[in-house]
Amino acid sequence: MSAHTSHITAQDFLPESRDLAALAAAARTCRGCELYRDAEQTVFGAGPRAAPMLLVGEQPGDREDRAGQPFVGPAGRLLDKAMAAADIDREHVYLTNVVKHFKFTRAQGSARRIHKAPSRTEVVACRPWLFAELESVAPEVVVLLGATAAKALLGNDFRITEHRGQVLRAPEAGFQVVATPHPSSVLRGPADRRESAFADLVADLGTAAGLLSKGLR
Repeated sequence: MSAHTSHITAQDFLPESRDLAALAAAARTCRGCELYRDAEQTVFGAGPRAAPMLLVGEQPGDREDRAGQPFVGPAGRLLDKAMAAADIDREHVYLTNVVKHFKFTRAQGSARRIHKAPSRTEVVACRPWLFAELESVAPEVVVLLGATAAKALLGNDFRITEHRGQVLRAPEAGFQVVATPHPSSVLRGPADRRESAFADLVADLGTAAGLLSKGLR
């Protein structure tokens, strides 16, 4: 990237409006980092305008990149199951990711796209979209799914292993926060621990739901 473009972030592409449809439309043309070059499309957040709960993951995966919708792949299906177990209706939740483009690599000689974690620079470049979504939706509770989402909102020193399931507050934010491992970590984890890891995810989601002034059913 040239010196001329290295300072560009998503902030340069944000519209004045905080209407979700306007934000989503503007995000489709975002060139705030290089990830747009290889991804199929921008995957913006989805859900009701005034959702009381907002869930944030890391980035879209292969299925999400092709569909243009967040959390529709294997991790999304597991999240749906966990939300149902915690008495949370997905239709009342806003779902998004810190990074809006799929970052991937390919195994040599294979067309299969393999998830690659976004860099801190890419997270910071894309983060203005998340801040705009938070401003627009104004949720009561935010659930941070995984380390990337947690560090994006709570600082780079935040450790989910130390604070998972605790009720926290983001700096200068008007909402409460609960951090928990990403559903994909349940899928990737040891088979003999998946049941307990899933139960922990359900418990953390239940903690978040319990903070709401009204239920999500």
